[in-house]
Amino acid sequence: MVSFELNDRKKIGLGLTGFGVFFSFLGIVFFFDKGFLAMGNILFISGVSLTIGPKSTMQFFMKRQNFKGTISFGVGFFFVVIGWPVIGMILEAYGFIVLFSGFWPTLAVFIQKIPILGWVFQQPFVRSFFDRYRGKRVPV
Repeated sequence: MVSFELNDRKKIGLGLTGFGVFFSFLGIVFFFDKGFLAMGNILFISGVSLTIGPKSTMQFFMKRQNFKGTISFGVGFFFVVIGWPVIGMILEAYGFIVLFSGFWPTLAVFIQKIPILGWVFQQPFVRSFFDRYRGKRVPV
């Protein structure tokens, strides 16, 4: 079994990723405030880079199957910075879904193991939805 060593760099990376998600949430709550959204994007990308390392980050974003998501996320970030946050967030959301679609099976298994929430996700109609995507490879 492979253990996930949580050194200081990874702790800082996870913190930056969390703050990035928080600032993006604040940007959406405050009617697509471009300052919060841009700060959230910068923190999220730097947090992911610190968590998995710069080499793995470049390999992940430059994979052929992730290229559409990378371009969409980058163009969305550009639109947020120039002052069109709604269009930028739509493009970023699409890019995020394309980039991280390989993690959904792992997330589904994790959610099914949470005590109370897991019971809901283990119901037959919900489980059939999750079973459709299980067995795919995680992209990192």
